[in-house]
Amino acid sequence: MTLLRISTWLAFYGCTVAAALTAVWFAGDLNANNWVEPPIAPPAWVFGPVWTTLYLLIATSAYRISQNTGHHLVPVALSLWALQISLNTLWTPVFFGAFDLLGAFYIILVLLAAIVAYTITAFKIDRVAGYLFLPYLAWVSFATILNYSYYLYNPV
Repeated sequence: MTLLRISTWLAFYGCTVAAALTAVWFAGDLNANNWVEPPIAPPAWVFGPVWTTLYLLIATSAYRISQNTGHHLVPVALSLWALQISLNTLWTPVFFGAFDLLGAFYIILVLLAAIVAYTITAFKIDRVAGYLFLPYLAWVSFATILNYSYYLYNPV
């Protein structure tokens, strides 16, 4: 692997680290606001390993797409990737920082749509890149249901 390729992957991974830092900054104690936890809420210790794995897959998927420079959909895919990581980063302070469960739900719906669009586009460019996003798609699908469950259990 050349230095340029390593640097490219590190740049994508750096974006995921930035998203993760919002979780560290805003989430802290996952139930500091004393919300009623829905029965489907996983234990807090699950989130660290899951997100660490997902961020590695997310960065690697984008890296693989970026290496397909001749494909006409690469700019679209990378734009969708940038959109989803931005929404991923935005969701945490809205949910945990502002305690806005409904606002966070709307953000995660758009995030989910961006992930679906990226995944479909990625599959057209590089099948492995598309497969790398499927665990993220599954987790955010679950997180969408979980976010809505928190909203139902904790009406404002």
